[in-house]
Amino acid sequence: MSEKETLLEIKNLKTYFPIKSSNLVGKSSDVKAVDGVSFKLYKGETLGIVGESGSGKSTLGRTILRLIEPTEGEIIFEGHPLQQLNRRKLQEHRKYMQMVFQDPFASLNPRMRVGQIIEEPLAEQKVSKSERGKKVEELIAKVGLSKESLKKFPHEFSGGQRQRIGIARALSMNPKFIIADEPVSALDVSIQSQVLNLMMDLQDEFDLTYLFISHDLSVVKHISDRVGVMYLGRIVEIGTKKDIYENPLHPYTKALLSAIPVVNFAGKKQAIQLTGEPPSPANPPTGCAFHPRCPYVMERCKIERPNLVQMEDRQQVACHLFPDEQYNVNLDKSTENIQYIPL
Repeated sequence: MSEKETLLEIKNLKTYFPIKSSNLVGKSSDVKAVDGVSFKLYKGETLGIVGESGSGKSTLGRTILRLIEPTEGEIIFEGHPLQQLNRRKLQEHRKYMQMVFQDPFASLNPRMRVGQIIEEPLAEQKVSKSERGKKVEELIAKVGLSKESLKKFPHEFSGGQRQRIGIARALSMNPKFIIADEPVSALDVSIQSQVLNLMMDLQDEFDLTYLFISHDLSVVKHISDRVGVMYLGRIVEIGTKKDIYENPLHPYTKALLSAIPVVNFAGKKQAIQLTGEPPSPANPPTGCAFHPRCPYVMERCKIERPNLVQMEDRQQVACHLFPDEQYNVNLDKSTENIQYIPL
């Protein structure tokens, strides 16, 4: 991975939403939707971001595109820090970064015909009308819809067809990078595979780079090259698809993978049950955010936030089960008792 060209780099990204407490007048706090996320995205790859609802996945995607302004951190796209760009410069770069939204109906203007929807970004970028018409016809064919579809309204299409229209609109500006925010979660399973395969074909044809956000690990496994696992606004594990699915390290990653439905008549699959509810991002626990639900919790977990530690060449994990050089770990697998011994 280190030999690949970096398209996007995120450094300690934070997105906080201020709230006021109703109990004490004037007292305020923050919802820490994204709380110190760092990673690199390489050109031509698909990085899947998974996690429970409320983990900050969608906010992360919108912050990267500056649809939501970050509280802190750096967003570097092709060497350009996006948060330092003025409105005009950001508009120039935005054509290279597009988004496919979760709801294929709410994200399309119901008062506009499909041709107008796909053409609108081209008009904003001052593309001539003749070129716009030709481009729109090419794109609708690329996503598997007929030329006659351009005259219709979004309500005349199925959910899968509407998502194809959303993909065509995202492609209209010849982007290099697309954030797909739960693009198939509202679709039937049979249609999901069609849309995913379409996105993979378009990635090869247009040399696209994807950030694919989903709560469905089976979908992420199908389309991703690498996977990042988010919990309460933080990435707790990131690595190649093979590493994450065959050798998960973080207890939360293991619990997520154990919940994937598998048809297995030969034997039962043992699901890992997590106790309690995810903490509130407005009042996250100290130390490791996962420690109130972790079966391996230690005193260190309650007071010290773990950093992402490089385990293998392509896998990182933020967990005190995999300590830095200052600690040594003894793990009794039979009793699952874990003790840290300061060196």
